[in-house]
Amino acid sequence: MVLFRLMKTSAIDGFAAHLTQETHDAVYKSTKMTHEKRTKLLFDHFPNANRLREIAGDIKQHVIENLDTYLPQVEAKLQSNGVQVHWARTAEEANQAVLDIMRKRNATKIVKAKTMVSEETELAHFLEKHGVECLETDLGEFIVQVDHDHPSHIVRPIIHKSRREVAVCFEKNGLGAYNDDPNVITQRARVFLRQKYLQADVGLTGANFVVADSGRLVLVTNEGNSRFCLAATRCHIAMVGIEKILPRDRDLSLLLNLLARSATAQQLTVYTEFISGPRRPSQPDGPDEMHVIFVDNGRTDVLATECRDILRCIRCGACLNVCPVYRQASGHAYRSVYPGPVGAVLSPLLAKEKFPELADLPKASSLCGACQEVCPVNIPIPDLLLRLRDKNKQAHGPSAGTPPMGAWSLLASQPTAWKAAMALGGAVNHVPRVLMPAPLRKWQDYRTLPPWHGGEFRKWLKTRPQPKAKS
Repeated sequence: MVLFRLMKTSAIDGFAAHLTQETHDAVYKSTKMTHEKRTKLLFDHFPNANRLREIAGDIKQHVIENLDTYLPQVEAKLQSNGVQVHWARTAEEANQAVLDIMRKRNATKIVKAKTMVSEETELAHFLEKHGVECLETDLGEFIVQVDHDHPSHIVRPIIHKSRREVAVCFEKNGLGAYNDDPNVITQRARVFLRQKYLQADVGLTGANFVVADSGRLVLVTNEGNSRFCLAATRCHIAMVGIEKILPRDRDLSLLLNLLARSATAQQLTVYTEFISGPRRPSQPDGPDEMHVIFVDNGRTDVLATECRDILRCIRCGACLNVCPVYRQASGHAYRSVYPGPVGAVLSPLLAKEKFPELADLPKASSLCGACQEVCPVNIPIPDLLLRLRDKNKQAHGPSAGTPPMGAWSLLASQPTAWKAAMALGGAVNHVPRVLMPAPLRKWQDYRTLPPWHGGEFRKWLKTRPQPKAKS
């Protein structure tokens, strides 16, 4: 952060400028390929895919606007299924709830499947401070953990790492001599994790969806690690954001199809699990005890804003894959759990006390609209970014380097003055920077002014050949 303050750029621009070419290429190629596959798969299978996105968005919007109805409903259904339900207003309460459950069972080891809300609460660090061994079991998250790194993508945590970096990490942490063969890396992780599954006392997961009318938790994965987390352990804890509810089981037929195609360009993920409660007496394996911790952590505050639509998000990462800023800067440039366009909206809202520090994120967008076009729940992300930009401007004034806009407003509202400016605009290309007005020079400390190419349209319109009238 000190480096960013010294540079004459925003934090995200500064990070992008110092990104290695190898990391940039890995992020760019992977996101581009996934986006292209997603688009082909979705529109090959569904003739009106955009209508499906609109319907899915309406379902999720209905939920977040009626959480006061659905939260009590899902609590009652979960309890009737034998699940113990907990409520956490803050990250601290959520983490403490996990620790309290473990202490009641004298548990000291937990294996953890991928869950974004536990990244928000920094659960792993919290448990380690209290003497609990907390191990990530998603391969990407496991690599991030042992390398003391942070995820850089919602779906693919190590999109920024090369296989050589992973091999060095494994060698450094005693997981085998250097070998960057992906099959060897995967096998070594598998061997290490298998024993950890068997030794663990508790398994922790998130939930992609929680269905109100059945009380089912739905988990989608491609590695099967969540099943391993639950197979041998006797206690299952699920940490779930309060917005993850769906009204009916039938809604899953739409949301699961859109989620897999949007996230990883698959028809369905390899593993789709439906969990209704703890192990029944007739079942040989599985947890005897199940807890669901519903986490607020700022979501209720977001619900009260004009940016509440962001709570529709189903964490697919499609907006990251298509975003030109994310492709150039990578996920770590966003300095928060949620990178990309969704993070540019959600992160400043969830971390209210850090809003000034993250206020540049809504500006990390060209407003091209691609994020909304690919969003499986049709979130109007460009509109939300503009609302957050305005919120920051109202609270803190224009950002550094922004020139006064009064002259522009006057020029743009006077046709005669506008025409004159367009006619003389080409002269800007020949004005030395030292002669430019001070506000414009300051603006150029942060941006590059492109060469002027305008001013010819009106001339062309007057002199263009007129089409012949039809006889």
